[in-house]
Amino acid sequence: QVQLVESGGGLVQAGGSLRVSCAASGRTFGIVAIGWYRQGPGKQRELVADISSGGSTNYADSVKGRFTISRDNAKNTVDLQMNSLKPEDTAVYYCHAAVSAGWGRYDYWGQGTQVTVSS
Repeated sequence: QVQLVESGGGLVQAGGSLRVSCAASGRTFGIVAIGWYRQGPGKQRELVADISSGGSTNYADSVKGRFTISRDNAKNTVDLQMNSLKPEDTAVYYCHAAVSAGWGRYDYWGQGTQVTVSS
């Protein structure tokens, strides 16, 4: 069992910056990757960025060069620094953790935090 709690969402003007954070608790030793998805109105949930247990990062093409994902293993937290925000970035951002188990992979989700970018 893994619990994920997001924080840091809010309202920001286009071109501004915002940081969202995710705190993981529970059986965090099994997390093989952790990151962020987002879902805008009427859209499917999409991967924004994630980071593996080995430190490799992955970004959606739409956010490359603008967003940076980082983790603090000691605190079991992952942050997403979002710069040069665009109105198209407006969405509910969900923390996600992929957990390895003997029978396969589990997916855990946070409750989501709203990010709104005004033009």
